[in-house]
Amino acid sequence: MLLGMIVIWLLTAAGLWLVTLMVGGIKARSAGSLLLAALVLGIMNAVIRPILWFLTLPLTVLTFGLFALLINAVMLKLTAAIVPGFEVERFGDALLAAVIMALLAIVGFVLVQWLMFDSVHWIYLSGGQRLYDI
Repeated sequence: MLLGMIVIWLLTAAGLWLVTLMVGGIKARSAGSLLLAALVLGIMNAVIRPILWFLTLPLTVLTFGLFALLINAVMLKLTAAIVPGFEVERFGDALLAAVIMALLAIVGFVLVQWLMFDSVHWIYLSGGQRLYDI
């Protein structure tokens, strides 16, 4: 379990590093600030994000889940406010970073499924039968 948490933390830091390369308004002064930002983001996503998701559930349903990107952008802005050396200039930059991080998460999910199981299983039925495979 600890190894899994460390891997997720390092992958989050790598995702933040890619975001700093792609989005001009997001900067990290050092690898240490990226690692600290990934740690803080992970803790906030475990503690604060579920509360925000619950409070904004009607908006998330009405927008077909797109409001979740705004929550992720808020988490990035809060992380930047807490972590010295990690900066997010504008909310639009945070929103673009949230979209990129979501796409990276999807790619990561597909790659892990493909590497571990030699196929991607999207939906399971109650008896363990797969509905969709790639």
